[in-house]
Amino acid sequence: MIEAIPPGMILILGALILPFLGGALQRIWLVLLPVLGFVQLTLLPEGLSQSFEFFGYALNPVRVDSLSLVFAYVFYLAAFLSVVYALHLRDTVQWVSGLVYAGSAIGALFAGDLISLFVYWEITALASLFQIWARRTESAYRAGLRYLVIQVSSGVLLLAGTILHFSDTGSLEFGALGLVSMGTTLIFLAFGIKAAFPLLHGWLEDAYPEATVTGAVFLSAFTTKLAIYALARGFAGTEILVPIGALMAAFATFYALIENDLRRVLAYSLISQLGFMVVGIGVGSEMALNGTAAHAFASVLYKGLLFMAMGAVLYRTGTTRSSELGGLYASMPWTALLCLVGSASIAGLPLFSGFISKSMILAAAAENHYSLAYLVLLAASAGVVLHSGIRISYDTFFGPDQGIRCDEAPRNMRVAMGGAALLCFGLGVAPDLLYGLLPYPVDYQPYTFSHVVDQLQLIAFSVGAAVLLVRLGLYPKARSVRNLDIDWLYRSLLPGLVQFAGRQLARLKSAIEARALLGLQSAVRYVQSHHAPTGVLGDPWSIGATALWAALLLVAYLLMAYL
Repeated sequence: MIEAIPPGMILILGALILPFLGGALQRIWLVLLPVLGFVQLTLLPEGLSQSFEFFGYALNPVRVDSLSLVFAYVFYLAAFLSVVYALHLRDTVQWVSGLVYAGSAIGALFAGDLISLFVYWEITALASLFQIWARRTESAYRAGLRYLVIQVSSGVLLLAGTILHFSDTGSLEFGALGLVSMGTTLIFLAFGIKAAFPLLHGWLEDAYPEATVTGAVFLSAFTTKLAIYALARGFAGTEILVPIGALMAAFATFYALIENDLRRVLAYSLISQLGFMVVGIGVGSEMALNGTAAHAFASVLYKGLLFMAMGAVLYRTGTTRSSELGGLYASMPWTALLCLVGSASIAGLPLFSGFISKSMILAAAAENHYSLAYLVLLAASAGVVLHSGIRISYDTFFGPDQGIRCDEAPRNMRVAMGGAALLCFGLGVAPDLLYGLLPYPVDYQPYTFSHVVDQLQLIAFSVGAAVLLVRLGLYPKARSVRNLDIDWLYRSLLPGLVQFAGRQLARLKSAIEARALLGLQSAVRYVQSHHAPTGVLGDPWSIGATALWAALLLVAYLLMAYL
């Protein structure tokens, strides 16, 4: 039966068949896999649990509940839209790695124990790496290596935390953990790396802009939202998450406003949206967690749509630098229109998905008296209008014409963008479709007169402020420079530290080798000058014992020589 297969495994195993298919059959199979996975998801009964023993440890690789289901639904939608967007490719590597990446992320959503979570966690890291390397440029290769180091570090912390947590509690269950021990703290940091916490976020804006056109779409959907799910599962109500999330929303909005590379703008914008979700998890009330799940669902769709639009621009023009773009509406009218839908959604315009999800988190923060976090998120909401509405949509499609003439995006790209745009609008018009999937009963009405008016005022204020700043010459201009952020440590300082450590280790190795040789020479001289009876190993200075010491020293020398 299809429901007996672990969730996500249809994508993983099906992807391995792709290289053996060809032509139209390969593309049909590519699109069919997410459909089959979604059908399987609808057949999974809530409360299903599959457990077994592995070397004496009780593992629970499949646990189905409302929290895992809501994330799984949007992950399958994202996988389907992503593969449709990628149909024009002739690159099996991207198809296979993309499906394995999506499948492992979905599998992680249903992991009921920390070991199963760790296995899927590492598969997502390795599979997603090829969405960067598939671009086949030197900068993509280097960014991919940095990305791999950070993602593997997250896995190492998760495994170390799991071992310590098991040692403390005797349990591997992946449930509410809390910051109660060294083990759970390491797990928290592992999740924080993938969620792009401040000072741990540099991998995201470093790697995502270097990914392939389609790879950035895949990346925007899964890694960070899996981390949000993991935080909601393990650390709901952990108050330190409230200031962490507020800081994410604030600093990322600032960087998004001053960036020139539009895919890098979207990477910072993604961090800002994650900040809203992290605040919701920190608040920890039922409304806050519902808002987090709803916003993650909406964000996967509208952020994917914006990455698709910028990917289409990159595919047709060869650049996503704001300083080099403008006036593309005439060449790419459908892409421009669909990008506007994404911008309206992320800005929280009524009738679009961001309006019905973001407001739940803001309301929960206000109700639970997190006033400062509420004000920071409100300011970040205004900033979203500036960077997604103006920097992304206006500068690219309606700004001063830079003379670029190109074809519209390929049909499959437009179909994928159209599907995402339809979902963004549909959820905004009929929020109950999303609210019915959330983990807790929803008693929230987004379309009240005061809320609609407040949101429209916020958007109008943001637009008015942007116009005023432009007229005063104070609005950040797009410049062909790269702004320094924490990723500078990954790209510049860290390699220098690694080289320094390597030199110190080489010196240490040379010193040990020299001492080993001196010891060996002394032992040989002693053997040559010693005349004790042979065969008496009991005497530590006998010829036999001395030969043994010499052999041990020789082995030690050889080991050090090849370390």
